[in-house]
Amino acid sequence: MTDQAPAPYAGKPRVLSGVQPSGDLHLGNYLGALVKFARLQHEMETFIFVADLHAITAWQDPAKLKDQVREIAAAYLATGLDPKVATIFAQSAVPAHAELAWVFNCVARLGWLDRMTQFKDKAGKHKERESVGLYTYPVLQAADILIYKATHVPVGEDQRQHLELTRDIAAKFNHDFGAPNFFPLPDALTQGPGARIMSLRDGSAKMSKSDPSDNSRINLTDDADTIAQKVRKARTDAEVLPEKLEDLKGRAEAENLVGVYAALSGRTAQDVLTEFAGQGFGAFKPKLADLAVSVMAPIGGEMRRMLADPAEIDRILTAGAEHAREVAAPTLAEVKRIVGFWAG
Repeated sequence: MTDQAPAPYAGKPRVLSGVQPSGDLHLGNYLGALVKFARLQHEMETFIFVADLHAITAWQDPAKLKDQVREIAAAYLATGLDPKVATIFAQSAVPAHAELAWVFNCVARLGWLDRMTQFKDKAGKHKERESVGLYTYPVLQAADILIYKATHVPVGEDQRQHLELTRDIAAKFNHDFGAPNFFPLPDALTQGPGARIMSLRDGSAKMSKSDPSDNSRINLTDDADTIAQKVRKARTDAEVLPEKLEDLKGRAEAENLVGVYAALSGRTAQDVLTEFAGQGFGAFKPKLADLAVSVMAPIGGEMRRMLADPAEIDRILTAGAEHAREVAAPTLAEVKRIVGFWAG
């Protein structure tokens, strides 16, 4: 009898992702994630959640957390997610995430987590003071993905290591419990152009909701005047735009603004340079401001409209959570059977 490789996972293609409710969403989130979610919902079964369990690995004001969850949900809806097509829900409303995470805590190895660079970056020199939740954050991420047997996960470079950990956990569970192909080994969906948008004040730093300067980012809730003003104030240099993309190297702020224009207009950065070659930022910034306002201001307006009616957002989240629980329940029940838990 010859050894044969196990058959590939035969389940339906399914994508899962989520965003933490821990601060205002911005242009980088829109171009790097939200616009991709809206596209993916038409390509495969889609589960998009608000990651409130992950959010509390850092202190969150309990009085504000529910409203922050609604704001993320409003952003999903305003940027094109359709609750009739995609499942939109709050992570904490599906207890199976946490239950499966405990099983995975017993499958994952300490050495695997010790290698996670995000924990090292966030904890710095004082890791003993950080919560256990922050340390095991990637294990909960694995549970988020695998409780739905998701086959694809949109990731940026900073999350690729966590997806590899998810694959390792899935493979070890399947092997240790003699359940070949029970969990899929999910594939990364790279974010593509516009995935890494940098600060408007520092082209070497990623645009971030934690940056103390509000002028470093365009928030999804900014109005048209604020968006235009932030673009006009964005840091640049004194040189004109070149004809070729390679000539932007070493000009971080210029490269970032050209990339933003390209992403917002659905064009390549080279196409943008071809149009604006030889022009300075005095000519380029007003065009970028107009473009940013035309794309982003309607999103902010729609978010504000929806947030004025939280009951509708809650209705969508409740319906999404009900469906997510239905999908998660058979997976969790089978995990309990495989592990040998008492069924009661």
